[in-house]
Amino acid sequence: MKITVSGIVGSGKTTISKMLSERLNLESYSVGKMMRDMAVELGKSLQEFTEDAKTDKEIDFELDRRQRALNSGEGFVMDSRLGFYFIPDSFRVFLKVDMVEAARRIFNANRSEEKYKDLDECLDYLKKRVETEKIRYKQCYDIDFPCEDKFDLVIDTTDKSPGEIVGEILDKVRV
Repeated sequence: MKITVSGIVGSGKTTISKMLSERLNLESYSVGKMMRDMAVELGKSLQEFTEDAKTDKEIDFELDRRQRALNSGEGFVMDSRLGFYFIPDSFRVFLKVDMVEAARRIFNANRSEEKYKDLDECLDYLKKRVETEKIRYKQCYDIDFPCEDKFDLVIDTTDKSPGEIVGEILDKVRV
C-alpha cells in the first residue's frame, strides 16, 4: 500500500504521515525533510532555500528525482505536496487547513531551521511560500495547486486532532 499525504505547510502532513506509517507498519518519507536536509547541505536556512527554488529549477527537479526513486518501494507513506503526481498509484490524501492555524502550528513547532520573531512574521512567510509554490507547480508541472479533485480523500484539519484525521484515513484505506 502506498499513501501520499498532501497539503500546505502546517496542514499536518508530517504528523499524520508518521502516525499512519506506525499504524500500518509502513516506511515513512517526508519531502519537507528532504528540502530541509538539502538546505542544510547547502548551508542555507529553509527560507533562503525556498527563495532559491523560485529561480533554480534544479532544486525542484532534484526533489522530484528523490520522490520518484521512492516509488519502487512496496509500501510506504509519504508526505509531499506533489506526491499524488509522482506516485499516481497511491491512495492520495489532501489535508486542508486555515492559513492562520497553519502558521500557529509552524510557529509553535519550534523547528530549529525555521525561526520567526512572532506569529505574524510566520503567517507572512507562509503566505509567500504558498504563493511561490503555486507558481512553481504551475510552471514546472502545469498543476493548479491545490487541486482537491485529484485526491481520493480531502480532510479539513483545522479543528481536528491528529488521531481523528488518522482514523478518517484508515476508515477509507482499509483493505
